[in-house]
Amino acid sequence: MAGVLMTVAEADQHYIRRAVANAADVSLLTPPNPWVGAVVVSEFGEVFDGATEAPGGAHAEVIAIAAAGEEAAAATLYTTLEPCNHTGRTGPCTDAIIGAGIDRVVIGVLDPDPRVSGVGVKALEAAGIEVVVGVGEELVAEQLAAYLHHRRTGRPYVVLKLAATLDGRLAAPDGTSEWITGPEARADVHRLRAASQAIVVGAGTIRVDDPQLTVRDFRPATDMGDLPLDPERIVLGEVPDDRRVQPARQHTGDLAPLLDELGAADTLQVLVEGGAAVAGAFHRSGLVDRYVIYVAPALLGGDDGVPLFRGPGAATMADITRGAFVSVTRLGDDLRLEYDPDR
Repeated sequence: MAGVLMTVAEADQHYIRRAVANAADVSLLTPPNPWVGAVVVSEFGEVFDGATEAPGGAHAEVIAIAAAGEEAAAATLYTTLEPCNHTGRTGPCTDAIIGAGIDRVVIGVLDPDPRVSGVGVKALEAAGIEVVVGVGEELVAEQLAAYLHHRRTGRPYVVLKLAATLDGRLAAPDGTSEWITGPEARADVHRLRAASQAIVVGAGTIRVDDPQLTVRDFRPATDMGDLPLDPERIVLGEVPDDRRVQPARQHTGDLAPLLDELGAADTLQVLVEGGAAVAGAFHRSGLVDRYVIYVAPALLGGDDGVPLFRGPGAATMADITRGAFVSVTRLGDDLRLEYDPDR
């Protein structure tokens, strides 16, 4: 929007969206830390970008301030997440902001981490800096959903992925399911895997499909270096040593303790890939935070295929789960439906 005059409110929205775009480029690099984007706009209108580095590296605000140099004095800083005010692997971002002479800070969302929540804002305001919170809040909260959920609940954000025919079947009556969807949808699944630190699958799926559960078809937009993008693989039940999913952790029993254990280990997002029995168990337990369903333009044409969920469902229409579609995206010939049960 160079050369276009904007109101303060329009500028705030514009640069928060730019900060969100900066964060998108590092979302696979930073976990278990949040993927944060920042922008410094000098009093002369010069713009400097920043994004959080891999754990142990600099935070987004510090990078943007360093890029601005002396131009940071009297500037406005835009950041998707409340700046930290404590010392971890790096020093407090609030110190860097105050030391740079920033006049105004615009924040997308407050950080629910108890070490940060509200404290960063108070430190900035105590230094005489104007602070605005909640600009682009919905956009930022969607981008940081896994991190925010983990910090609020102690558990990872659970994404349930399913691939179905148009008539809602995961597999044919003989159990075959490769391939319901096309290559674009399958590559997108690998992107989902890369964004997750763990993946959960049932032992039945391992026996029938023998999947690798890797991110081999994912092509990141930026260089990811040598990071271990393949998620930890967790099988519900026993799995033979010769299966391609190995090495994998095996889990039996209730699902909630598994999520508690993963959350305590700083796992921010878990991808559940089914099959139908596992999907039904997670759904009935109310443990799914986001449903991602890939729908192919294909019909089995009967009631004897494998449904999306095995097990008992809602007994009446009054008991069904109602939420909202977050997005509908075309991928080749298929559709990706993202559904939030809590909206």
